[in-house]
Amino acid sequence: MSVLDKQGADRQDPVPDKTRGEPAGAGSTGSDEGGPKNTRGRQPAGRRGLFLALNGVSVLLGIGLWWVLADAGFTLPTPPQVVSRAGTLISNGTLAGDIRASLTRVLIGFALGTAAAVPVGFLMGWYDILRGLIEPWIQFFRTIPPLAIIPLAVVIMGIDETPKIFVIFLAAFLACVVATYQGVVNVDRTLINAARVLGAKDLTIFARVVVPASTPFILVGMRVGLGSAWATLVAAELIAAQKGLGYRIQNAQLYYDLPTIFVGLITIGILGLLMDRALLLAERRLTGWQERR
Repeated sequence: MSVLDKQGADRQDPVPDKTRGEPAGAGSTGSDEGGPKNTRGRQPAGRRGLFLALNGVSVLLGIGLWWVLADAGFTLPTPPQVVSRAGTLISNGTLAGDIRASLTRVLIGFALGTAAAVPVGFLMGWYDILRGLIEPWIQFFRTIPPLAIIPLAVVIMGIDETPKIFVIFLAAFLACVVATYQGVVNVDRTLINAARVLGAKDLTIFARVVVPASTPFILVGMRVGLGSAWATLVAAELIAAQKGLGYRIQNAQLYYDLPTIFVGLITIGILGLLMDRALLLAERRLTGWQERR
């Protein structure tokens, strides 16, 4: 018996009687003429435009502050210097090669970490026996930074791509598995009890109730895991890498090449932001039934 079943076994909530009459318009979905339209989970176009405009203003203010600090004598390259260096790295193909190498490592490590975290999180949340067996190890490795695993990974796995991808995998896995587990244990017990009353079996309840209710938690865990994957990238590319944004930043540090360091940092930030926005879009499409502010 699952954890959710045990917690809801002592009570069964009544199923709403759909045969009783309702006041006129009580169940309206807004499809009738003159009725309110269903805008749940969607932002008005004007609000989205305002939000994008504020994003643009924020970016411009950030660049302006950066330029002022550089001109004021802080050890920072100016935006034109960074743009010039970016143009050089783009023209000779260096930046494209670094982006390709880093993206490959992040995508493989993140995909493997997420693919492993989701089923493990579901099993921990659904079966109390597996939760007792797995949870101590999850909490144990969560307290160890993935960067601290690098020396061990190098000794065991060598200096090729495997240890780099492994530490990124570990960072994404630990972030996503906890979010998935929390999603399962926080499923509304009323929904499970109602499904039981209607005669649903375990597999149906899991597929039609638990998985949809846990999806928002999973997607949030994926977003946190993606950030952890990019944060781990620079250290992962210290392992005998010859290409990659992290490698380029570390190599530029040896020569005090600040414009190249800034190009690498900005590129990582832009790639991470674009991937996060893609996950946010998927979250809005998959959880459109949720109420949003």
